[in-house]
Amino acid sequence: MASSSVVLASAGYDHTIRFWEATSGCCYRTLQYAESQVNKLEITADKTRIAAAGNPQIRVFDVNSPDPNPLLSYDGHAGNVTAVGFHKDGKWMFTGGEDGTVRVWDTRSPVCQRTYESRAAVNSVVLHPNQGELISGDQTGHIRVWDLTASACSCELVPEIGTAVRSLTVALDGTMIVAANNNGTCYVWRMMRGASLTTHFEPLHKLKAHSNIILKCLISPDCQQLATTSADKTVKLWNLDGFTLDRTLVGHTRWVWDCVFSVDAAYLVTASSDATARLWDLGSSEAIRTYSGHHKAVVCCALNDSAIEGRDVDG
Repeated sequence: MASSSVVLASAGYDHTIRFWEATSGCCYRTLQYAESQVNKLEITADKTRIAAAGNPQIRVFDVNSPDPNPLLSYDGHAGNVTAVGFHKDGKWMFTGGEDGTVRVWDTRSPVCQRTYESRAAVNSVVLHPNQGELISGDQTGHIRVWDLTASACSCELVPEIGTAVRSLTVALDGTMIVAANNNGTCYVWRMMRGASLTTHFEPLHKLKAHSNIILKCLISPDCQQLATTSADKTVKLWNLDGFTLDRTLVGHTRWVWDCVFSVDAAYLVTASSDATARLWDLGSSEAIRTYSGHHKAVVCCALNDSAIEGRDVDG
């Protein structure tokens, strides 16, 4: 990871967002988030903005400006905002929350463009790589596909009735989706596009990944690995060709809430209730950097180390 082109941040229950130099581990900027804890972070593809989801608001900050104030503040959710993400070109932002809604927002002004009702607290929302469908997972175990063109729910799945879907991840090539639940199980489907162009799901595998709650699942950018983080304090890496356990990352001393891969899938950043974030070398399974400075649980992290066309030549 070339440091000049890396944006790495973490946040949690101490009401701060911290930006880190990935290689040295130094914190070079701290933003105050006075209103609440920060539940989720997301960096835009062009690395100019970072969204922080709290309770019940979302704040968007300028990544490169020293201004401590947000560029935009979004209000509308009633309760914790549990998911946040951006359209690939940054045209709009999506969120999900404990109020049972999935929302789409204009990124130029704090306007909610669409609201979808999930009828239960939403724990995870992901954007299909086709940029045309949002997929949500909720506390009652429902997974729903929201067709943004039709502005309606086009598909619904319930892998385990009554067991909360904690995290969803979609492969960047659009061929696979994984749902992780409170029982430590991952359900894997092959994603197919039918004649109607709406996504449908073909069951592929059921993976008992942890004996405790899975807090995050994430498919690597190269679509070769699945990372799962858990209340059992570990992170596991699974081979998606056969769903065998590749390695277990041990070192955090409390729940591991979040993770994000480097663009080349060689590194993983994790966030934990032990008040640290860590950078793992997936070749050696070692934590090569610990990001210390938060005073309470770190529950989210965000990383963008991808090359931006026309700007980054070193990747």
